[in-house]
Amino acid sequence: MTNIMATQTSNTTIFTLTHPDIVKRTSVASLLYSGVMVLLGIFLFVAVFGMTDNTSTASMALMVCGTVLILGGIFRIFWKSKQLIYLPTGSVATERSLFFDLKYLNRLTDMLDNLSAEVAGVKSGASGNVRMDVMITKDSKFVAVQLFQFVPYTYTPVTKVKYFTGTEAAALSTFISKM
Repeated sequence: MTNIMATQTSNTTIFTLTHPDIVKRTSVASLLYSGVMVLLGIFLFVAVFGMTDNTSTASMALMVCGTVLILGGIFRIFWKSKQLIYLPTGSVATERSLFFDLKYLNRLTDMLDNLSAEVAGVKSGASGNVRMDVMITKDSKFVAVQLFQFVPYTYTPVTKVKYFTGTEAAALSTFISKM
């Protein structure tokens, strides 16, 4: 398939833009896991109140563990229970950022404009003046990419969000997985 580019403002990023084929859905597995965490936390609280000496170190440790489990479960229910799904394949999409040295900016831009461009030797790091925001599906059938350059105090967009599907997405996914 071909490269599809959406109409967008310069403030639009992958993390704020909605694509018609990407939807946010509730993950049943995540909800179940979160529910188990909350129930286990409640069970630990009940166990503390059933102890004869509820001032012991063990009862305090159980209370702390119960509190952590309850709060962690509630956090997961409200903020971690959603996942991005690519509708045509039903694959889960993940978002991440890669960082590169400024000397690679032109090569990365050329790669996004022409996937056959040479990108050998490009290496990502823990930080850098160039940031590549990526949304990629687990089956590598959909990739969204945007490049940013660090200009004092903030990253500013260098490219618009670009969408790739099919073989182009697979080729870009191979590059990203090597980073």
